[in-house]
Amino acid sequence: MTGHHTMRQTEEAIAERLGALNLDFEAMWAVSNIYRASSAIRNHLERTVLRDTGLTWTGFVVMWVVWIWGESETRHVAAEAGISKGTLTGVIKTLESYRHLRRSPHPTDRRRVMVALTATGERLMRELFPDFNRQEAFVVKELTGEQRRELAGSLRLVLEHLERA
Repeated sequence: MTGHHTMRQTEEAIAERLGALNLDFEAMWAVSNIYRASSAIRNHLERTVLRDTGLTWTGFVVMWVVWIWGESETRHVAAEAGISKGTLTGVIKTLESYRHLRRSPHPTDRRRVMVALTATGERLMRELFPDFNRQEAFVVKELTGEQRRELAGSLRLVLEHLERA
């Protein structure tokens, strides 16, 4: 249960309230469950792995993007992290204060800004990510390997569709 009501109770209440409308309930359940699952997973990871690091979920995602892609322009980091450039500015300031990230001017256009992990940020990600991955495994523990691959493939299709839209 991720809220006050179980998923089953929520689905029954929605069916009762909206049953007379011509709606695609299967699409509603799918999207609603994606949302609820992603919120529950984020909350779980914040309460477990990120709890003692001082990192928010968004801070972790920004560090992950820079860790994977290396030094990057802020507009690319914001796009990969799924946040606005304005939100990224505040996150970068916080991560700089922890000495996890550093900013530098773009090499050919000083109006643009590059961000990179510091040695401290690199060390944190190397130490933190194995625990993060253990919690990812915990989250999908009830799924078989085949179900995990199927879920990942289905979500990939949803994302690719939205990227094309």
